[in-house]
Amino acid sequence: MTKRFTPEEANALLPELRSNLLQLKGIMSEYEERYMELQKMKASTDMISTRGGSGGSRFFEEEGRLDFMSMEIDLLVENFKRQGVYLKMINPGLIDFPALLEEREVLLCWKEGEERVSHYHSWEDGFRGRKPLPEG
Repeated sequence: MTKRFTPEEANALLPELRSNLLQLKGIMSEYEERYMELQKMKASTDMISTRGGSGGSRFFEEEGRLDFMSMEIDLLVENFKRQGVYLKMINPGLIDFPALLEEREVLLCWKEGEERVSHYHSWEDGFRGRKPLPEG
């Protein structure tokens, strides 16, 4: 069964989710930099490679680091799922919270930069169909 959030519950979870999102962005940024650097090193090694050299072993340690970082990224993404929320985008952060609003299944919607969860949309409309939460 899908967990459903009230706006208050979603807002109470936001500080933790913001922190997790920041951590995820940091490790993804480092991963992308390291990956690009490794690709450049491999390309330059291919161009000046001499016969009989074992160029692959020089990259083994960095590839291992990247594999580990990839697992960390997967775990961080999985943490959002475990909490019952949907991480829709990482940059900018976009998180949806399943909810019931006026007896309809909707998604409470938070976008990075917003102070609190203050919008919702239907499952079908997505982010483009965002509407302000009714004052209540």
